Amino acid sequence: MMNFRKALKDKQFVITSEIFPPKGTDITGFVQKAGLLKHLVDGINVTDNQRAVMRISSLAASRILLDAKTDPIYQITCRDRNRLALQSDLIGASAMGIKNTLALSGDHPNNGDHPEAKPVYDLDTIQLIRTAKGLNNGVDLQGHKLSGKTDLLIGAVCNPVYENMALQYHMIEKKIESGARFFQTQAIFDAGLFKTFLNNIKHKKIRFLAGILPLKSAKMARVLNEKVPGIVIPEDIIVDIEKASDPLKRGLQICASLIKELRKFADGVHIMAINFEEKIPEILELAR
Repeated sequence: MMNFRKALKDKQFVITSEIFPPKGTDITGFVQKAGLLKHLVDGINVTDNQRAVMRISSLAASRILLDAKTDPIYQITCRDRNRLALQSDLIGASAMGIKNTLALSGDHPNNGDHPEAKPVYDLDTIQLIRTAKGLNNGVDLQGHKLSGKTDLLIGAVCNPVYENMALQYHMIEKKIESGARFFQTQAIFDAGLFKTFLNNIKHKKIRFLAGILPLKSAKMARVLNEKVPGIVIPEDIIVDIEKASDPLKRGLQICASLIKELRKFADGVHIMAINFEEKIPEILELAR
């Protein structure tokens, strides 16, 4: 069985991916995708109502992946729960044997399929990380002692190409101080820029997994540039895909080439295939 925590500790080139939980009770495709990836990656992120679209809970889906002999990285957002529910879910995750969690703010409901939903944001991401660290130490947010502490490897997210990098580095430091022990980044498309980013990180023991997003077409790339904050896809990559006789194949090749470059210096990658998980084996084969 894959072991994300061990992979990080052993300083391997770590590979993670993510799967969207289903919008309903049919978990067949979800489990099949996990089976496709289980021998290729070290951990699988389970997204938490990503893009504010309602789906089966990330906690339940993480347990399903655990039962399928994979190592889930349980994503939990501040958007949908107050501090009581956040702590309950983190304790529940640990009690069920889930070992990894990724703390996120969460997309605003205005952008999702229930725009009338009221966001919570009782805690911010740094407070959530600090809360998870407290649970690992056996106390809740109020300092009350737990009957059995959690055992969660706490992760966070960051953006290596953020518009205000001074602020981004400050936020990374705050997250590390609060208890984050690994980071998965927003999608990157320039290995050189990512290397510069890593050189500016003070905490060398913290592992950073570069976000990798396979591009299916030039149109997809342009939409991402326009609609998704924090994603910057160079124009030469877009033109390259646009001119290719097979844009999808070219997109996979570009993705694999980026992973090859990152293998030379990075801690690992996090592949965000966006309902395109069946192509991950091909990408990793090309990236050898």
